[in-house]
Amino acid sequence: MRAEQSLAIRNRLNRVAGQVAGISRMVEGGAYYIDILTQLQAVKAALAKAEDAILKQHADGCVAEAIASGDPDAQRAKFDELVDLISKSKR
Repeated sequence: MRAEQSLAIRNRLNRVAGQVAGISRMVEGGAYYIDILTQLQAVKAALAKAEDAILKQHADGCVAEAIASGDPDAQRAKFDELVDLISKSKR
């Protein structure tokens, strides 16, 4: 992963960590349930964006390299990784 891509993803994850800490404080302080749930939804959305960014980098780098290599074993391995990931996301 390139440095600027890594930095952007780390920044996004650091914001998520801050959001989670804020939610913890909300719970501790007895905030209204709907407000807490709203913040949890925001965290889920932010994590999904981070996941999408990482998946895109994987496709742009590792998967593209496997395709360009012409190596059927490498191509199959990357394809299987993606299928496994999609399968896990359905659970």
